[in-house]
Amino acid sequence: MLAPRIKAHGRAFAHIAAYLPELTSLRRDLHAHPEIGFEEHYTAQRVVEALKVCGVDEIHTGIGKTGVVAVIHGSQRQSGHMIGLRADMDALPMTEHNDFAWKSLKPGMMHGCGHDGHTAMLVGAARYLAETRQFDGTAVLIFQPGEEGFAGAKAMIEDGLFDRFPVQSVYAMHNWPQMRPGTVGINPGPMMAAADRITIDITGKGGHGAHPYQTVDPVLVSAHIITALQSIVSRNVRAIDSAVVSLCAMQAGDMGAFSVMPGKATLRGTVRTFNPEVQDLVERRLHEVCSGVALGLGAAAHVNYERIYPATINSRQEARFAAEVAQKLLGHDHVDRDLEPSMGAEDFSFMLQVKPGAYLRLGQGAENGVGSCFLHNSRYDFNDDVLPLGAALHAGLIEQGMPLASAD
Repeated sequence: MLAPRIKAHGRAFAHIAAYLPELTSLRRDLHAHPEIGFEEHYTAQRVVEALKVCGVDEIHTGIGKTGVVAVIHGSQRQSGHMIGLRADMDALPMTEHNDFAWKSLKPGMMHGCGHDGHTAMLVGAARYLAETRQFDGTAVLIFQPGEEGFAGAKAMIEDGLFDRFPVQSVYAMHNWPQMRPGTVGINPGPMMAAADRITIDITGKGGHGAHPYQTVDPVLVSAHIITALQSIVSRNVRAIDSAVVSLCAMQAGDMGAFSVMPGKATLRGTVRTFNPEVQDLVERRLHEVCSGVALGLGAAAHVNYERIYPATINSRQEARFAAEVAQKLLGHDHVDRDLEPSMGAEDFSFMLQVKPGAYLRLGQGAENGVGSCFLHNSRYDFNDDVLPLGAALHAGLIEQGMPLASAD
């Protein structure tokens, strides 16, 4: 029988630790059946089945296409309080290279970011909260689709998530292989960067590669733009601010036509920032630099700048509270209250734009840091040892956020 190898404090963890075999089985089943954004039909069905077994009070499906929401009432409801907990459910469009029994059964799809574990942890919290109900208020458990580039959080909000379930605050957590199991990280401000997509279309004049003087070479223009754009952060953004401009793909010409100079080229990349003012600055300079460089070389450049995900910024009071909950569970030395932000992005940011709340990182890497594949790696797998811990942390946010009234 599976037994938890991670130690933590409190009644909730001790209670949930007994669920480890069932949670592990659910997690591995989800891992074997990955589904990408808004296609999580099997996943949603498995979640609904599990929630029915847990004995939650209400189950709502189809919110934000494939989202699921469970409602659990505490033994008291005089406070009128309502707290939301969110877990993402979707997988990635990538090929898995693991060889364990629960590896993906779907070619080109993989749970390479641990959302299978996030889902299982929230199911574990649902079971505990429904069995014990040691809180005064209502817990809203949000199983969200489409985090990986589909803005599933935004879709759920637009579908009336917070109108139907008016939580006062909302929390989420993400596994983090770079942190040891039994640790939690958080800070009272930015946790993840805004993610923007840039597409730069460069128009020149095609022709024969032996007669370049008769052309306007968009490949050459692209090369100058690629170099020039690297000056935006170093020469426009203050050193104490953070920004990343990365051009990640280029398409031009035909690889089978070595002497044909194309008439067009396209660059694609991403911009990452924390501060909206820096974001505005980078967008403006991208337009100016691309246009200026192209014009100077006789070409034209058009920039399409798309703001995909906003920055994930914790509200100070909720971040402090979440850190206190984690500290009671794990002890002071196992909670980093000033965790360094990541330049990655997260669509929980949409929820934090309309509700106060906090986003935490849950350590799950190998104890010595060796053998812990990072997120989006084809050999990544979620560490099942942390399932009871994540579920207990979810439960703690509910019980300590909505405590029962004192008997006296």
